[in-house]
Amino acid sequence: MLGKEPIFTIHAELAPIMNLGRTPYGERRIIDITGGTVRGPKLNGRILPGGADWQIVRSDGAADIQARYTIETDAGARILVTSDGLRHGPPAVLERLARGDSVDPALYYFRTVMRFETSDPAVDWLNRILALARGQREARSVRLDVYEVE
Repeated sequence: MLGKEPIFTIHAELAPIMNLGRTPYGERRIIDITGGTVRGPKLNGRILPGGADWQIVRSDGAADIQARYTIETDAGARILVTSDGLRHGPPAVLERLARGDSVDPALYYFRTVMRFETSDPAVDWLNRILALARGQREARSVRLDVYEVE
């Protein structure tokens, strides 16, 4: 069961897509995560540069997403985020997303499963939870509303 409200929202800023072309697994893409913010009732901070989102666009058009990046809280704690997800929708909607158009997130599916790792006692509760996020792709960023799995 999910909490009723997000425990925090991530707004991750993204570099342009680096397309590696069609590999035996599908169309391989890498998107560097350049920064961003984390805001919510259980966590506030920023996204540090240096993370990335590795994607494979499958033959059915779904993007298989694997991201790793670091949050630094306002108090200085550092948290490694590992996120695995899927994004898919009607071809016309995915084409609009690819162009960078603003698209209502209700028109496509974008979900991730998140795990966290930290050594800081102030936020070590994150080491013991799983979270699900509902995503929204924007032209140069991603918004993730993060819910704790209870």
